[in-house]
Amino acid sequence: MKKKKVKFSESIIILAVLLIILGIAVIHFGISPEVPVLFTVLLLTFWARLRGFSWQDVQDGIKEGISVAIIPIFIFILIGALIAVWIQAGIIPSIMVLGFKLISGNFFVPSVFLVCSIVGVAIGSGFTTISTVGIALFGIGASMNANPALVAGAIISGAVFGDKMSPLSDSTNLSSAVAESELFAHIKNMMWSTIPSFLVSFILFWILGNSGKMDPTKIEKTAHVLEQNFTISWWAVLPIIAMLICAWRKIPAIPTLFINITITVIMIFIQNPHIALGSLNDLVMNGFVAKTSDKNVNALLTRGGISSMMATVALIISTLSLGGMLMKFNIVQSAMEPLVKHLKKPGRLITVTILSGICINLFVGEQYLSVILPGRAFKPAYDKIKLSPLALSRVLEDGGSVINYLIPWGVAGSFAASTLGVPVLAFIPFTFFSLLSPVFSILSGVTGIGLKWAEDKK
Repeated sequence: MKKKKVKFSESIIILAVLLIILGIAVIHFGISPEVPVLFTVLLLTFWARLRGFSWQDVQDGIKEGISVAIIPIFIFILIGALIAVWIQAGIIPSIMVLGFKLISGNFFVPSVFLVCSIVGVAIGSGFTTISTVGIALFGIGASMNANPALVAGAIISGAVFGDKMSPLSDSTNLSSAVAESELFAHIKNMMWSTIPSFLVSFILFWILGNSGKMDPTKIEKTAHVLEQNFTISWWAVLPIIAMLICAWRKIPAIPTLFINITITVIMIFIQNPHIALGSLNDLVMNGFVAKTSDKNVNALLTRGGISSMMATVALIISTLSLGGMLMKFNIVQSAMEPLVKHLKKPGRLITVTILSGICINLFVGEQYLSVILPGRAFKPAYDKIKLSPLALSRVLEDGGSVINYLIPWGVAGSFAASTLGVPVLAFIPFTFFSLLSPVFSILSGVTGIGLKWAEDKK
């Protein structure tokens, strides 16, 4: 059977059907996304065979889709191990106790946003920020009876801001490289959409953070339970300092996590020289199991371990298999091509570029591809109307990498949900920074405020 080129109308129908299936299953019925994603892979496979694609084409699409996530998947495995040993060594409990003493209840939610923003910029990784400091801050919020979805939204918003504005961030470097813009000029130019998004997010977190009431008795009780069951000391800052040093030295994520896990395991042996290797192995594999007198603390700190990341890994593999097939069969490309030819005004071009990044996040579920594909597709259009590469690189961030945290079946969204224990659909309304970034980026394109033109246009 001869292959046929996928037409624009056919590609739009396929993408619409897949999105409707995923939307109804996950949003309407509240089903975990793994099975619906696999079902869409099944439907796409049947369609591919009917259209003349071979089984080898199907397998190649799956392999090519998964290949982009090999490193992130390995990082997730290491983060699972890191969470477990950080709890065992008392690092996360120590951060929580310190937070109880320093953070005001009325200022808690905006403080979470600020702290995660600062840590995110320093580390350059939203995933690491969420899985370390984010977990500790989430625990403090639970003890203050704060809305879990609101606290999760503040943590993720801060982590996304830090990841976006850090020169150490993979996504920031990728956006700059794809658009062929200079890195620090790209970061400076992003402030036109990032600063308004940050300020509005901070105001919203301030308003919503003051709407609840903290329970001082519960906070004191939680702090006492932590002090009785964990080693609370200033030594807990060592792994954090090590992580900051690694970021400063521009050491990649995998060796950074290995170094941090090693330092933390040494701390565990110092605290408990007689710990059995079998117990340590079980800790890394299955996570930490809290056994305190407080069931809320137990629920909060029973987490981590390699096995805790397997559901996320399964979802990522399934989603990227779907995305790889959509790319292999040129479905996404066919849907984007006609748009590029008819975009001659800056406002429309920027709006469509952002919407394309959002759609790729929805269909492919991978933040790097949501930057790469629109970047490659729309760059000629930006050059044609004399917009600066800085205009494109900013749009790629605002419509690409920051949106992946809002997709239930996306790599970042599923990671944040599994790490914090809050469903994506619950924290989406409170992840203000990710929601506002594309809005302010589009406003910049429409009004021309902060819009960069190529040198010969000036």
